[in-house]
Amino acid sequence: MGKRDPDVRVFHNTEQLSTALAEYVIENSDAAVKERGAFSIVLSGGNLIHLMRKLTKPPYVRMVDWSKWHVFWAEENILPKKHPDSFYRQAKEAFISKVAIKSENIFSVRLGVSAEKAMEEYKFSIRQVVRNRTVDVSPSSDNPRFDLILLVLGEDGHVASLFPEDPVLSEESQWVACVAREGKESVTFTLSVINSAANVAIMATGNDVAESVSLALGDPLPSGSNPAQMVSPRHGNLVWFVDGSAASLLPGNNSGESSAT
Repeated sequence: MGKRDPDVRVFHNTEQLSTALAEYVIENSDAAVKERGAFSIVLSGGNLIHLMRKLTKPPYVRMVDWSKWHVFWAEENILPKKHPDSFYRQAKEAFISKVAIKSENIFSVRLGVSAEKAMEEYKFSIRQVVRNRTVDVSPSSDNPRFDLILLVLGEDGHVASLFPEDPVLSEESQWVACVAREGKESVTFTLSVINSAANVAIMATGNDVAESVSLALGDPLPSGSNPAQMVSPRHGNLVWFVDGSAASLLPGNNSGESSAT
């Protein structure tokens, strides 16, 4: 299967982007529940939970069958329990606590243990839900095929905890990896898992990531220099949600009406 061009959606501001994201998530949720009776969604760090805020409010909150949601994380900082920089804690406080997702359907990375132990336990949890078919299997490998993975673009082009030139970018056999960076440890999905998803969306907001957006959506770069450009679902769809500031360096961008390519 050849690489397809991503669907790039540009919005005036994050308010419009958040509305479109809510509608996109609901569309994917409805389709998965109709097809398989369950919806597996993968969250990330950055400002993702803020961008998802509309899902917790009318009319959107009433449009979702929350009982069918199964929630995972593409990345997590290895920190003490209840640390404010935990992506799980941020999601719980601003999103999960405001909707009716079943507690047994939330699969977070365990905190308060070593990165290695957290990684192994998380990987085991994912294997269990793949085994019972809560999460589908990729048609071309034994990788999990999550219904929707939501990522946030970083200034250096990183997504999840996959940073430029990190050896983890070439990992193909493992689903989850440990990453050490600037004295901090995290657990992350590998590109192999991300590219096995049915749907992947990358959020890009603010002037700080404008160059990374331009590079990721431009000509092919040396492998590993811009991880976002390496996101390319093998049997799925890729959508970029970009606000006007982040899109400012894209060819033909006028930071105007929402558009797609």
